[in-house]
Amino acid sequence: MTEDEVIRYSQAACEALSAEDGKLKREVLTHAGNRWSLGIVHALGVSGKLRHAELARRLDGVTQRMLTRSLRQLERDGLILRFDHREVPPRVEYELTALGRSFLARMVPLWMWLLENAEAFRASRDRFDGSNLGSAR
Repeated sequence: MTEDEVIRYSQAACEALSAEDGKLKREVLTHAGNRWSLGIVHALGVSGKLRHAELARRLDGVTQRMLTRSLRQLERDGLILRFDHREVPPRVEYELTALGRSFLARMVPLWMWLLENAEAFRASRDRFDGSNLGSAR
């Protein structure tokens, strides 16, 4: 499909969404823009089942609260599964669902596009920032 065809297709898809679907789209797409959600999905996609502490070690800077919150949101949306082994001490593992794997697979082309165009983004930002020095916004 050409870029123009994809854009036309995207417009048709947006028009087909009901108000409820549109809300769902926005909520689910927050995962795509959320550093921690993407990190969790990526870590589970690459490594398979992981425990909470293992995920925390792989996500530099994530707080316990944010990790737990992100895991719950991903589980709620069906992107991950939580396995509570009901052991003492507690042992809980997380794993991607088929939906989560599908989500991750669709994020990779976006990441590749970003890598392919990173220099163009940097150059554009440098031009913009240089031409707007001292201008009030």
